[in-house]
Amino acid sequence: MSEHWAPTYCQKDFKVDKQQRLYDGFFKMLKLHLTHKTFAGEEISIERELFYRDDAVCVLLYDADRETVVLVEQFRVGAFDSEQGPWLLELVAGIVEQGETPEDVARRESVEEAGASLGEVLPISRFVPSSGGTREYIDLLCANVDSRGVEGIHGLAEEGEDIKVHTLAVSDAFELVKNGKINNAPAMIALQWLQINKTEIDQRWKTS
Repeated sequence: MSEHWAPTYCQKDFKVDKQQRLYDGFFKMLKLHLTHKTFAGEEISIERELFYRDDAVCVLLYDADRETVVLVEQFRVGAFDSEQGPWLLELVAGIVEQGETPEDVARRESVEEAGASLGEVLPISRFVPSSGGTREYIDLLCANVDSRGVEGIHGLAEEGEDIKVHTLAVSDAFELVKNGKINNAPAMIALQWLQINKTEIDQRWKTS
């Protein structure tokens, strides 16, 4: 068995026969009529509704000197029926605006959502959070930050944001992932990445 994997097919192996726009607001909803190759070498035609979201950036703020992470708590309508409630502990995040790089977004949103200025920013991954019906790509980053004095309530009133900043010991954040209290994918992925790579990151960012 090969140790490596590549997709069986690529962009040229499917086509959009028809596209309808069902809703056009802050988010978009499309209906796509598609034809693609099957693994048996034939073709199949399908219809799918697609929730279309612009690209986003999520950044984990890590203070290596103090071994703390800065996370933000806010109300999330997508978790309105969660048993834990719809207030989630998350990464700083934002949507990519025209002409911005992922690092630009990370720095802008860190100021808006946490009042924090970033040092070095490192990429973790670029992933699709819900490929079965949502078009969205998330660039996941980790940034060096001085967490001293990073606190309070932030967010843009005109965007309906109400964001509370939390600075946690990194060991406590890891435990919150383990026990399911942190249950959103970007935060889970980023914290698990940090747990795996912490020794290397500490060597890179610790000043003493």
